[in-house]
Amino acid sequence: MQDSSITRAIVTGHTRGIGASITAQLLEQGIRVLGLSRGTNATLAEQFPQTFAQDEVDLADAASIERWIATPRLQDFLAGAQRVVLINNAGMLGPIGGLETQDPVSIARAIQLNVATPMMLAAAFAQASTNVTDRRIVHVSSGAARNAYAGWSIYCGSKAALDHHARALAIDAHRSIRICSLAPGVVDTQMQSEIRDTALERFPDRQRFEALKRDAQLASPDESASKIVAYLFSDAFGEVAAEDVRTVRTA
Repeated sequence: MQDSSITRAIVTGHTRGIGASITAQLLEQGIRVLGLSRGTNATLAEQFPQTFAQDEVDLADAASIERWIATPRLQDFLAGAQRVVLINNAGMLGPIGGLETQDPVSIARAIQLNVATPMMLAAAFAQASTNVTDRRIVHVSSGAARNAYAGWSIYCGSKAALDHHARALAIDAHRSIRICSLAPGVVDTQMQSEIRDTALERFPDRQRFEALKRDAQLASPDESASKIVAYLFSDAFGEVAAEDVRTVRTA
């Protein structure tokens, strides 16, 4: 069991879905958490006023994340910790559809949020925690990183980029840093609702995801978050750079 008194965690996209569940579970263990998102989580702020902080940052905007990284906020939050974790959870699905339907500006925001920001935060996190003996990074990935879907070229490509980023960093073997790009399984989140609302001509596999919802095959955000947190703090974390939460070893 991790010592919550010396652990600090940064979670992106902490206002809903898996990110909110991960944040809640860390806070319930007594871990101090800094959430980064465009919005705030009023419920967790009320429940954990002493251990929860949150900054409003547009993680899909390069200038916004650059400004945030340039402040001493990250260094100040991590100061004094002996174990620090970064959970790059924030992401977006769209634009969905064939190449001729994709808005170039929307592509830029998606790549910034799904790829550039996690990589930027990983580097900033490493630089702000050089004296910490236990550093762990989770990229929340997707099965779409490893299996291509029609209409999802941006999402598949961006999640695959996170997987390969983790693999390359694992080869670098940075001192005291462990990383894993971790697929959370198929989870009942707002993204799943977006998938089911997508026109068939833009996403031909929509019926498969409708069936998962209809047949109660979707995990809850709390279930998925529990597995992510258990693996994050296990001795096995980072043994494989790209993993699936449904098959990882936590003992």
